[in-house]
Amino acid sequence: AYLLEELNRTAAAYPSERCIHELFEQQVQKAPEAVALVFEDERLSYGELNARANRLAHHLIGLGVRPDQPVAICLERSPAMVVGLLAILKAGGAYLPLDPAYPCARLRQ
Repeated sequence: AYLLEELNRTAAAYPSERCIHELFEQQVQKAPEAVALVFEDERLSYGELNARANRLAHHLIGLGVRPDQPVAICLERSPAMVVGLLAILKAGGAYLPLDPAYPCARLRQ
């Protein structure tokens, strides 16, 4: 019970008037070289993660992503997925996560 209840109390207050990607960029400014993401043997700093997300966000905008437009993302959990989610938010879109384990016919719907 202790593990489930006490150690899982991770609620934290955050500025609700700011979007998650704006809070992320604020952290990038504070500590660009700090490790933001670790996945298997890959580590990305806040600066590198932000740069990758910005590149993809600009590409998405070039493809026509507009504010609040749903953008499907179908990736395994990975650094690429995190980059994609941040990029969609930075482009103004709303991400629509799709499970890559779904059958192809269902993903096309």
